[in-house]
Amino acid sequence: MKDAARARAREIAANHLTRGEPLAWFEELYSAARVGEAEVPWADRRPNPHLVEWMEGRGADWGEGRALVVGCGLGDDAQFLSSKGLAVTAFDISPTAIGWCGERFADTRVDYRVANLLHAPGSWTGRYDLILESYTLQAMPEEVRRVAMTCIPPLLAPGGKMLLICRGREASDPAEEAPWPLTREEIYGFEEYGLTVREFEDFQDTDGEEAGSPPVRRFRVELVKES
Repeated sequence: MKDAARARAREIAANHLTRGEPLAWFEELYSAARVGEAEVPWADRRPNPHLVEWMEGRGADWGEGRALVVGCGLGDDAQFLSSKGLAVTAFDISPTAIGWCGERFADTRVDYRVANLLHAPGSWTGRYDLILESYTLQAMPEEVRRVAMTCIPPLLAPGGKMLLICRGREASDPAEEAPWPLTREEIYGFEEYGLTVREFEDFQDTDGEEAGSPPVRRFRVELVKES
């Protein structure tokens, strides 16, 4: 089932790429999923287990900290961060996804917004103590991703952390269709934009995969804005 959902998502993405619309496919996918004509392959209706493990393994007290969730999808990660006491802003480029979040979590404290990372509101600059980027950069073609990567660091407050969770690959491995796994070299490229890699985990993930499917190589990376 998940393999079929990924194939459908890739078809939608490819159609928009050929039309020069590299980000428009998100709204088409969520709109189709909302009426039962597709599935969002990364929407498991639960917080990302790699986020949960990272948060609970640190036991940090975020106090009145602020968090930003990039490409929040159906909102489960944002709700999890809110449950930890963070004041959470979560955004997605898809209006359908954000509307869906409002229906799923009617009493939420999360501030859900329709927004485009490439044109983030100026009021977000330097505001956040934690930014979660999970599976969004890998859904952008390389030329768009390079620009998107420059847009995240300015949103962190000094001393703030970014948690990046993505598919991983070697630079020599092909990446021909969505999702486009990131390379170690790409991630260390964040250091050009003011972030420092504090922890880099490279692992094989079977969580959420269909029985018999090969494990997925993932990176989980903690970065910090020193000043």
